[in-house]
Amino acid sequence: MKSKQAQSQYKTFRWCIIPHCAGSEGTAIMKALLVALLVAVLCAEQASSLFCYTCENEHSNWNCLKTYKCEEHENYCTTTYSAAGFGKDMGYRITKKCSADCPETNTDFGVVAISTKCCKTSLCNFSGANSVKLSYAVMFLGTVASLICVIRAGL
Repeated sequence: MKSKQAQSQYKTFRWCIIPHCAGSEGTAIMKALLVALLVAVLCAEQASSLFCYTCENEHSNWNCLKTYKCEEHENYCTTTYSAAGFGKDMGYRITKKCSADCPETNTDFGVVAISTKCCKTSLCNFSGANSVKLSYAVMFLGTVASLICVIRAGL
């Protein structure tokens, strides 16, 4: 059998996961670790690479679903819409890419129109509009509301 001195020695060196079991010293360590983890998570997002949808002179947005990892100096995703012609002969082109600068334009000459939009988050140039995130939120809420109605109706 172990002596009381040996048993107390084991209690002194035990590891504690729950902050309150180690007293105020353990709580301070846990708070410091929590703050360090929070800082690491927030910094990791900023250090991550930017991804953009890319395509060159496509007729449809559905042809612009290829993703590309931007170079370190490219901080923007851009979408350029161009239209030319009259009535039924109107032609549309879409170009999406990574860009080092934000050349946002909106030019309309009547026969020819060019519009470039840019954004700074990964895959934000899906449709070129800054309100895409809001549209996704509305679609998500509409889908959830529909599912709730279906479940309540017992279908």
